[in-house]
Amino acid sequence: MSHTTSNVATDPPLITGIPTGIVPYVMITAALISAAIHLWLAPVVIEFDTMQAVLFVLASFGFIGGIVVYASRYWRREFYLLASLFALAQLIAYFVMGGPVNAMAIVSKAAEAIVVLAAGYLYVTAESVRSPSDSLVE
Repeated sequence: MSHTTSNVATDPPLITGIPTGIVPYVMITAALISAAIHLWLAPVVIEFDTMQAVLFVLASFGFIGGIVVYASRYWRREFYLLASLFALAQLIAYFVMGGPVNAMAIVSKAAEAIVVLAAGYLYVTAESVRSPSDSLVE
């Protein structure tokens, strides 16, 4: 009869939750609002511009995917910059493509501006997390 022990550390759970404070919840809510608006408008937009409808769906998936990664163990401080740039790209694309000015657009763009600001704030205030392998390099 052989008995073996494992020295392998267990990984943290896949879903680690949301950090404390109001700003993460504001950022997530704003991202969900923009994603919902883009998904809501995609079927309308597809009637006259298929490519823009596809971009609307991709934007929605980008925000939703970002939220999923944010709640997972894979989130890193640097991803705040990516989240901010992604939302900023949505704002810039709206103006470059000459988007219509209506209530849905204003709410969506305001939500994206909130994501930009919240992600920037969280990047600046978040502590840099070091992985256990970082100590082997020193």
